[in-house]
Amino acid sequence: VVWQIRPQADALYPSELEPWSRHLTGKAGVAPNPMWDPLQFMIDECHKRGMELHAWLNPYRVTTSPNEELPKNHIYYQHPERFVSYDRKLYFDPGLPENRDFIEQVVGDIISRYDVDAIHMDDYFYPYPVAGKDFPDSLSYEKYGNGMNRGDWRRQNVDMLIEGLHKVISEKKPWIRLGISPFGIWRNKANDPKGSDTNGLENYDALYADVLLWSEKGWVDYMLPQLYWSLEHKRASAEKLAYWWNENANGRHMYFGQDLKVTMDTHDINRSSNPTQLAHKIALSRELPNVQGNCWWPGYMITSNYKGCADSLASNQQFSIALVPNYPWIDNIAPDTVSGLKLAKKDGQSNVSWSAPSSDDVMQQAHAYVVYVFKKGENQDLENSSAIKAVTYVPEYSFPAKTKGKFIVIVTTLDRANNESIGSKPLKVNL
Repeated sequence: VVWQIRPQADALYPSELEPWSRHLTGKAGVAPNPMWDPLQFMIDECHKRGMELHAWLNPYRVTTSPNEELPKNHIYYQHPERFVSYDRKLYFDPGLPENRDFIEQVVGDIISRYDVDAIHMDDYFYPYPVAGKDFPDSLSYEKYGNGMNRGDWRRQNVDMLIEGLHKVISEKKPWIRLGISPFGIWRNKANDPKGSDTNGLENYDALYADVLLWSEKGWVDYMLPQLYWSLEHKRASAEKLAYWWNENANGRHMYFGQDLKVTMDTHDINRSSNPTQLAHKIALSRELPNVQGNCWWPGYMITSNYKGCADSLASNQQFSIALVPNYPWIDNIAPDTVSGLKLAKKDGQSNVSWSAPSSDDVMQQAHAYVVYVFKKGENQDLENSSAIKAVTYVPEYSFPAKTKGKFIVIVTTLDRANNESIGSKPLKVNL
């Protein structure tokens, strides 16, 4: 789950650095009553379901309209000189080192206090351009530009933020990933031979986000480009962009951001019997060797089962449990496996428990477990994803009520970088 915890220099968690978000209570700076911690709740609930929680932050945005009132404890009132107004909205000035330091401090605070699996940022770096208006950073450019081209200087500012975040995360908790969900076009081929065969707004030139550099330098762990168009879109074909991003993964993970409404509303021209492009887009992503998966946006399209998208995924394309791919550049050593599998039955409930492997190396410690269940006589193949019955963050698994039969249970360990151990000694169970 990719969940927004800092939409606009605020917090959906208790913070001493930034005020409570208006998106939680309706008014900025007002704490929930009764007090609770939404971020900890999300982490707990995701991990209960064997899912990761990626904490999504917006780096520079402070307000989204001229009518918003900031609470008195907002950093804007302490340092108004560090902010600029553009299109009647307030932003941190990305050209100021003290603003980069502050954003790094916010991320450092989050990862120090919470067991998030990743820090995530999307396409909002320098704001989307407004015709006839240039971003008002002349003062910081005059102070720090050193004669650079203004566009190059702006890109360098964002580069330094991403590099700084990578350093903060690596030093504090190196297993936490840094992911970026950029606008779907890096550059158009008409402006750069390395660009895609598209004709739309560009990360590099409009948002000053040289996202390819970040994966080339190893500052990010995954890219999740927003391929929010139809496969045949004239100016920004999602199919052409899928091939382009696959070729520019730079050895880091690549996931495709999919707009579910566009996907479910668009007929599949190339496969005329299909009224949506869902199956085609998934098949395309699975054919590309450098693509590890898809991200469905927005989440409530899944939970509301828009035009049957959740039914289709559950019945067809994603009917088995998926493991998050491992991150070998963070750590490539598989952990030890679990031991002591045992079955206990009580009040009609059958539970399997085990002992975690011990390790002094935090990267090799058990972070989660994968439970494989095979019918008696079935090939015990751990590459068979349909045998995965659960990913659990606690050392136990409960069979669904009224399960009957003879089974073989095998458990593996997942470490912080999602390396998977060999299978445990099989446990025979008779339910």
